[in-house]
Amino acid sequence: MYGEIEGTGFEVIAPEFEACFIGHARVERLWTGARWSEGPVWFAAGRYLLWSDIPNNRILRFDETDGSVSTYRQPSNNTNGHTVDRQGRLVSCEHLARRVTRTEHDGSITVIADSFEGKRLNSPNDVVVKSDGSIWFTDPSYGILMDYEGERATSEIGACHVYRVDPAGEITIAVDDYVKPNGLAFSPDETELYIADTGVTHDPGGPKHIRRHSVSADGTLSGGEVFAECTAGVFDGFRFDRDGRIWTSAADGVHCLNTDGTLIGKVHIPELVANVCFGGPKLNRLFIAGTTSLYSVFLDVNGVSPL
Repeated sequence: MYGEIEGTGFEVIAPEFEACFIGHARVERLWTGARWSEGPVWFAAGRYLLWSDIPNNRILRFDETDGSVSTYRQPSNNTNGHTVDRQGRLVSCEHLARRVTRTEHDGSITVIADSFEGKRLNSPNDVVVKSDGSIWFTDPSYGILMDYEGERATSEIGACHVYRVDPAGEITIAVDDYVKPNGLAFSPDETELYIADTGVTHDPGGPKHIRRHSVSADGTLSGGEVFAECTAGVFDGFRFDRDGRIWTSAADGVHCLNTDGTLIGKVHIPELVANVCFGGPKLNRLFIAGTTSLYSVFLDVNGVSPL
């Protein structure tokens, strides 16, 4: 069956997508009331999800055990993307403070990176942690372009890069040829790093794609070819399932890309989507950060565990 399946939210573009979803499953809106939702991250030990409401300067918390939503942190320094490290700690990108931080188990905040070669970062956007403990993040200028999601300022670095922080805390540029580096994720075996470039948001002829880099044992990147072009808006945040498919945000919902970058299906959402993550005890529930709302849908695939 090709096309949109009425009432479900699923659109089948290629037949292999049919094996990814459950026929009677439906997209659910779990909560609404945000201005710009971003950065969902799943905490398995507590069965809860955290995500950012950037303009409202807060981190929200969805409790899967009872469906409640509460404020986890406010103010939050206009946090954007989040991840969880190998010790189960929250790692966050903060637009307002222009830094990447880690929330320790006792609630204290550790600054991971706030500058490079003596110059302040722009506004860290999204972050991932590799199994070796290194932390990788993108640093576009969205948080300093206006006061809505941060604070208007001039870039001290003068460019938008992707950075790597090694386990000892040393920060280096991982790749420097992006216009607006945005979402990023490692392949399930961590041999490749995929990075979205959303440069088209401020340049009509700019990029709106995901690129693929090979990752060497010492953390250096090579390659960087375009993996997929977005056909609806831009690719922002995305995650892999265990079989190597990418589930990525887009203007019309969530796009599912096969391992060769082919668009095989969509999960339609009635508002712009910024980011996604897998959660639930079996990592078979896709949480979706729509502009004003948090959505979810159960799938017949499983996400990659961050731990």
